Amino acid sequence: MAKRSMNEKLKNLKEEKEGDKLPKEQIIIATEGDESGGTNVNVAEEINIDPADADKNRPKPVPKKNRRGSKQLQEALEQAKELAEGNKEKYTRLLSEFDNMRSRNEKEISGMADKGAMEALEKILPVIDNLERALDGVNQDEKTAFEEGIEKIYKQLMDALKDIGVEPMDAVGKEFDPNFHNAVIHEEDEEQGENLVTEEMQKGYMFKDSVLRHAMVKVVN
Repeated sequence: MAKRSMNEKLKNLKEEKEGDKLPKEQIIIATEGDESGGTNVNVAEEINIDPADADKNRPKPVPKKNRRGSKQLQEALEQAKELAEGNKEKYTRLLSEFDNMRSRNEKEISGMADKGAMEALEKILPVIDNLERALDGVNQDEKTAFEEGIEKIYKQLMDALKDIGVEPMDAVGKEFDPNFHNAVIHEEDEEQGENLVTEEMQKGYMFKDSVLRHAMVKVVN
């Protein structure tokens, strides 16, 4: 008796189970079938079809408490944001305090350096005064080579002092100011302006924004 083809077996199986509830597990065994008019198929393996496998491979739903955007995650996110803002505020405050402290230190160091420079420059001013007195006695029409050399040295010295921030006040013609001038002579002169410096008895000097030496002046009232 010839073996039945696979198609006949499937047809018979369908007729036998028609109307009945399929079992939980269905096993189809296919063996080598007879030749048919179509494509030749040789089957020699056992195929197990289990409906429960579909449920096993189906992805499980994520629990509601673990879903993105849950209340717990939102609370944790808000706490992290508050912590970040607090750290940012602390960092900004510390940075500002550090900058202020650095500025104070730089100002103090600069002030100490300026104070030391002023003490040294005050000792040089009397030398400049003597040079100026000597040059005032030089006859400009009969200057010797030596006197011309002294004038050049004096000019070079004044240029060097200017480069480091030392400049004469040039008080003559300005209104008397006790912050810069020291009045040693007072005169009455109706033709002159009131409280005016008319003569400089000793030059005053500024070092940057500070008074290096007050000018000794004559003032008219």
